[in-house]
Formats: sequence, structure tokens, C-alpha cells
Amino acid sequence: MKTAVDHVILTRFNLPSKGPESFIRAREGWLVDRVKLFEQYCLPSVRMQTSSNFSWIIYFDPESPDWLREKIQEWNQNPLFSAIYREEVSRDELLTDIRSTTGASRQRLLTTNLDNDDGLSRDFVERLQSVEAPPRRLAIYLSHGLIKSGNALYWHRDRENAFCSVLENWDDPVTCWVDWHNRLADHMSTTEVTDGPAWLQVIHERNVSNRVHGRRVPAGKFILNFGQLIGDINDPSWYETALDRYWGAPRRFVYETTRSGVKKATMLVGGKSALDRMKILLQQGQTGK
Repeated sequence: MKTAVDHVILTRFNLPSKGPESFIRAREGWLVDRVKLFEQYCLPSVRMQTSSNFSWIIYFDPESPDWLREKIQEWNQNPLFSAIYREEVSRDELLTDIRSTTGASRQRLLTTNLDNDDGLSRDFVERLQSVEAPPRRLAIYLSHGLIKSGNALYWHRDRENAFCSVLENWDDPVTCWVDWHNRLADHMSTTEVTDGPAWLQVIHERNVSNRVHGRRVPAGKFILNFGQLIGDINDPSWYETALDRYWGAPRRFVYETTRSGVKKATMLVGGKSALDRMKILLQQGQTGK
């Protein structure tokens, strides 16, 4: 990526949401837990980037409580991000916010999605900006990452992961939020970068759809790039490694293959709205509503 770019990381913190996520957000303690995850994973991972050649926009609900607004000021004492309060973010508003944050002074725009309960390797930005890219619009996926579940760590390859980026010209940008992260190929060419783990996805009880994938690994070889984000990992014994390899990983593969088939069939028949309705029904069943 030899061309100079305006690079913006985009994060939704607690925007009011419709659809299946609304049931998660309605649960007692959701916002408190979200703050803890942000402070433990997302915020420090962005602070430790080896390159500072980026901007970060975080969207918050205008009705956020006073204690959260105080937290936001505390997090940003050494300015790292732009806190923007909106009930929703239209395409025009998003582009206005990006232009005002970056100055739109460079030749191209690079946008990256980052969920506020996940983290990045310390060289994520540097690696992303070093990708050789053609002049056309391009979605970029750093496809290898780590998944943390409790005190266990897994290496996973996700070709269309949520840490997606879009590189494009400033003349008519659509950004990485033009569609779901696994549907960017419907709008543009894509490329996959397959070097070492570039991101950390955290599995917790309030996840809407994320689950454990991949194979279990020790943390030692990844500490340099992830630091204390994985400092509490218990390295697996030979027995736990073997059990995961011959039982856990195959079982997860069968489950995910079946689940993926159901999702694709639902999308084929009813589109995105049908898939959202299915997720809502599942969430209602879990919450007893």
C-alpha cells in the first residue's frame, strides 16, 4: 500500500440497535460488562500499535449515562479517539465524520472495523498498511487471528472476519460498513493476508454470534504481539492439546458447518431480514421473552 492513505478505525460502542443485538443490550449489566471488556482488550490494543498513522472514531449513544461519559473522558485524556454521539449513523453522516476527523488530505481512504470487545495485535495497523493494493476499491482481510475463551487460546483462520478493512479512493467511498463483514465481496474485490495472527476475538456470555473456532495453542509465542491481552492464558497440557485436536476441533467443525449451511439456506430463501428474524427468535428463547 505505497499510496498515502487516511486510515480510520471505526467502532460502535453502544449505538442504539435494532434486530438481534437489541436483546443482548437490554440485559441487565450489559453496558458495565462492555466497559470492562473495552478497557481490558480493545483500548490497550489500539494504544500499543507500532504505527500511529491512523485515526479512531468511536460511536456512543447520546443517552449514555453520566458515568460512561466520565469514563470516556478518562480513556481519552491522552487523545486517542474521537468520541461521537449519535442515535444512528447514516452513510452521509459517517463520511462527514471521517472527513472532519482525518481532513481527507491524502489520496485514498482506508477504513477498518473494530468491535469494542475485541483486540488487535500490536502491529495490526502496520501490517495492514503494508498490503500491496491495486488502484480499485478493495476489501482486505488479515485472516489469521486468536480466539480467547476463558483461560484458553485458539488459532483460527477466518477469511471474512469482522476485523475487515476497505481501501478506496476518496471520490465516492463506501467504507467497511457498507455491509456485513462477510458480504463485502458482494460490493468489491477482496484480498486475504495469511501471515501470523493479527487480531484477538474474545468469547464471552454476551456475544451475539461468536463462538470458539480453530485449534488450541499456547500463549507464549504470541505474547510479543498481544502482550497482557493474553497474559492470563493457561497453556494446555499434552492431554488437553490432544483432546482438543481429536475431539474438540472436529466437533466444532461439524457444528459450524451445519450452522453455516442453515444460515446460507435462510439467506437464500429470505435474505438478511430472514436471518435477523431467526437470530431474534433465538435471543428471545434465551432471554425468556
